[in-house]
Amino acid sequence: MAATNAPIIIKRKKVVAGDGHHGGAWKVAYADFVTAMMAFFMLMWLLNATTEQQRKGIADYFSPTIPINRMSGGGSGTFGGSSIFTDDTLADNGQVAIVDSKGEETTFALEDGGDPERDEDAQVAALREVESELLGRGGESMLSDEALRHVITRVTDEGLIIEIFDIDDGRLFEPGTADPAPVTVELARSFARVFRMVENAVAVEGHVRARPAVVVDNPVWSLSSDRAAQLHELLEEGGLDPARVARVTGHADRQPADADLVSVRNNRIEIILLRSDQ
Repeated sequence: MAATNAPIIIKRKKVVAGDGHHGGAWKVAYADFVTAMMAFFMLMWLLNATTEQQRKGIADYFSPTIPINRMSGGGSGTFGGSSIFTDDTLADNGQVAIVDSKGEETTFALEDGGDPERDEDAQVAALREVESELLGRGGESMLSDEALRHVITRVTDEGLIIEIFDIDDGRLFEPGTADPAPVTVELARSFARVFRMVENAVAVEGHVRARPAVVVDNPVWSLSSDRAAQLHELLEEGGLDPARVARVTGHADRQPADADLVSVRNNRIEIILLRSDQ
């Protein structure tokens, strides 16, 4: 029998990895999702672990208004820590004198009869410097961590408002009295020292939380006034010039900081460094 030469057929299979047309793109998307979730939970943890004042400080850092210093922030780049717009936005009329925590005074002597808008910028710059010195945004704060929990600040049309308030585990005064707690004494002394940086007038305003309507003798008016007066005395004991005090008032429970009228957050004192036009 004659041998037959059968053709040899070779089949080649093309193996596609990654489940066809899907490939591995889903892994990248999943990794992005996990990273975003981790960042979200880190943010939630940080919001819970920081105080109201610290959160405000972070927010202020990312939303600056005007420069508060003619000196470099210490950077090593082309601008030495400043900005190409710094000289354009700094106020350059009037006179602003700033004394730092070491007692060294820096005076910005500016032209008289200048633009009123720039005069206002100079005032805001000085108040911002006081705020930064008090809260330690450029270094170490003058206040302890315990005291900082009671403090928030803001610059308004009236001036620099420094608000100190009760928290659930800390009180500024003994309950129902105007007897200051140790943290209140520390705060008042620190305020008096830092207020020497400027010559603005000072106002002290007391606020307390509401009492139940069934209370026959409601002491909110006298209590808010007494606490404001006590803080005023502590400021003067700390070295504040009595001539700088413009007013000491009590507002009772009429201007709550919290919608819950009986919340301890409404027990507070506002110390205001008034602008010169107030």
